[in-house]
Amino acid sequence: MNYLGIEYDIKNKPILDEGFIPFGVWAKAYLKGATNPIKIAVERENGLITVREYAIRSEEFAEANYRFVERMVKFLLWSVGGFKVYLQGADSIADQLAAAYCEGGEREFDYGFFHDVYEQWLQIIKCTEDTFPQANECAKPIGGHMDGCRIGFDAGGSDRKVSAVIDGETVYSEEVVWFPKITEDPEYHFNEIVTAFKTAASKMPRVDAIGVSSAGTFVGNSPMVASLFIKVPRERREEVKSIYDRAGAAIDPNIPLVVANDGDVSALAGAMGTGKGNMMGLAMGTSEAVGYVDADRNVLGWINELAFAPVDLSPEAMQDEWSFDFGVGCKYFSQDAVIKLAPRCGIELDPELSPAEKLKVVQALANNGDENALDIYRSIGVYLGHTVMQYCMFYDLETLMIMGRVASGVGGDLLLEVANKVIAEEYPEIAAHTNVCMPDEMMRRVGQSVAAASLPALA
Repeated sequence: MNYLGIEYDIKNKPILDEGFIPFGVWAKAYLKGATNPIKIAVERENGLITVREYAIRSEEFAEANYRFVERMVKFLLWSVGGFKVYLQGADSIADQLAAAYCEGGEREFDYGFFHDVYEQWLQIIKCTEDTFPQANECAKPIGGHMDGCRIGFDAGGSDRKVSAVIDGETVYSEEVVWFPKITEDPEYHFNEIVTAFKTAASKMPRVDAIGVSSAGTFVGNSPMVASLFIKVPRERREEVKSIYDRAGAAIDPNIPLVVANDGDVSALAGAMGTGKGNMMGLAMGTSEAVGYVDADRNVLGWINELAFAPVDLSPEAMQDEWSFDFGVGCKYFSQDAVIKLAPRCGIELDPELSPAEKLKVVQALANNGDENALDIYRSIGVYLGHTVMQYCMFYDLETLMIMGRVASGVGGDLLLEVANKVIAEEYPEIAAHTNVCMPDEMMRRVGQSVAAASLPALA
């Protein structure tokens, strides 16, 4: 197979998406003929810098060169995060990227998103060997503290969960339906969070620490971009940024409170349940949510927003209606993937149904053995198998834990089986050290809110 003059090969193709071009597979083929060294660095808060070294091909592969570098930069931004991109050895490509990452440019969404996160405009900077920055990483421990009386709060999009945990044992837990995504007034969110904290506090003799698992991109405890607060007007953004710290202070301003991305807390829960590190949690639900802890169960300080990271290079890839990019993760590892593939196998879904309801229709068909519905999950399994190889290019992976509504039922079991088959057949070097699985009872014994409770260390 050929894309932009680069020959690549895959044995396993998605039954319902023959045009799928796995980014990782193509990138590895591209690099085999690349001899001109380049460096890419991405800088985020506090001077933290991630550096990657690659090579590009000769000028006759100009289109492929730009595609490779542009997709690599895109993946680094959405995995690591950042507001400065440095390039050495690719000045013309840097100019093209600068024209894309700006107001009115092809990557205007990304440009605005990272401004919201870091409150600085994204820059593309051409470098020489003398001006290219040095790597500066800082992995930090996350959670695993079980001593004392703790509150664990899990802020979901449809329900909020809270647990009261004493020396590692859950003494109380509840789930309450709430409506954060459709509410404009942040006082609603604040009052709901405080109510949950107070409920858990009432079940313990004291409160020593509070841990929060929440969807969103964070700097410290501040949600810089989070779908939970999507309806809150921008002029009230400061209230959102301080919401968890203020809620903790309403219980006791002197106790430690730590907020972490829900994906990272999911990975932490898996690591606590199994005792293993180098774990990624990948939740397939409304979108794709990802978290990661390293061998020492530390977080890297990366944003891990792989819903917007490239997966598929096909010119026919589905466009994401939010970021306007094509072939990004949220269209392959979420309910959108199921809905996208359904008409390709003859399953017509009522347009009046919500996305979640459409997913349930396909899941019911799969659970009843409908081969067309099962082909959807076989195709997603192929997507996943090839993308695991790609993720291993950026993360050290020993365990990839698959979660979320899409992965439930017969279809979920099938997609996992197919993904492992693809990995075993095409990437045996990865199969030898990476286990792709779903949560078993050992993992489930540490729930999300309990893992959240373990986030703060006691003074």
